[in-house]
Amino acid sequence: MSSKIHLDRAHLHDFYSQMLRIRRFEARCVELYQAQQICGFLHLYDGEEVVAVGVMGNLQACDAVVATYREHGQALARGVPMNALMAEMLGKQEGCCRGRGGSMHIFDRQRRFFGGNAIVGGGLPLAVGIAMADKQLRPGAVTACFFGEGAVAEGAFHESMNLAAVWRLPVLFVCENNLYAMGVPLEDAESQTDVYRKAEAYRMASAQVDAMDPIQMETAARRALEHIRAGKGPYFLECRTYRFRAHSMFDTQAYRQREEVEQWKQRDPIERLRAWMHENHLLSPAEAQAIDTTIAAEIDAAVAFAQAGTLEPPDALEQFVLMDRVVQEQAP
Repeated sequence: MSSKIHLDRAHLHDFYSQMLRIRRFEARCVELYQAQQICGFLHLYDGEEVVAVGVMGNLQACDAVVATYREHGQALARGVPMNALMAEMLGKQEGCCRGRGGSMHIFDRQRRFFGGNAIVGGGLPLAVGIAMADKQLRPGAVTACFFGEGAVAEGAFHESMNLAAVWRLPVLFVCENNLYAMGVPLEDAESQTDVYRKAEAYRMASAQVDAMDPIQMETAARRALEHIRAGKGPYFLECRTYRFRAHSMFDTQAYRQREEVEQWKQRDPIERLRAWMHENHLLSPAEAQAIDTTIAAEIDAAVAFAQAGTLEPPDALEQFVLMDRVVQEQAP
């Protein structure tokens, strides 16, 4: 596989559609949350969609994904069906985790999507363990591990970096650096604000990429995965991005100025790609409208499916708490 991206019309349309699909899905989730149909925490990916689409588009079926708790976009880009995802958001049994995971703990065994973790940095050692197993059971498989820049302050981050480098594990570490860990600016928490330099300290191949640019993001992801699949060990990708919405629906955003958010919105990757394609006669108004209509219909159908779903009966709450049998998974 070559790291050069072929910017044909179909590829660009697919990339644009996937990002817009994530953005519109989460916008509907906000409405459902405000209507109290989605409960608990809700962490949105608004502005960061290009990271998920750029990485997932270069993964294979045998690869594994460890997500963050801001994972709706990662799940959709990985191929988790929207119906199952929306049902999970509404806590219905038809959800991908029978309604028990909710927004923060999406899981899909078939797609090797091992979901989010409410513990900051908690997915890093899990990714190392999965990659260690896959190195023996699935030669060639890669584990993509997503996390925010706040995770680099955790001890588990450094332990995971070290072991992955020492054992040359096939892990793609994807740091979604949106400049604020919870409500703490990066420069107030880290003396080294170029996070990829921390991976370099472990002699790990690493790069920093402008994750508001779809082409740069996809190119960097493809290059990183080629490095790993060539048996050269793990790779660390720092994706400089920005979330347009609050950390969660409970966040008042007192730590950043509205003007800063508006400045970053001028670099919205969805709008930038749409404008570029339009200027280069790669996306007509009719095509853009058709994409909008298709996405809207899919979301409406997913909401209807979720709202018609069933809540788990109270007498079933003790199910799935303990494992009564071990399911031996067959490696492809």
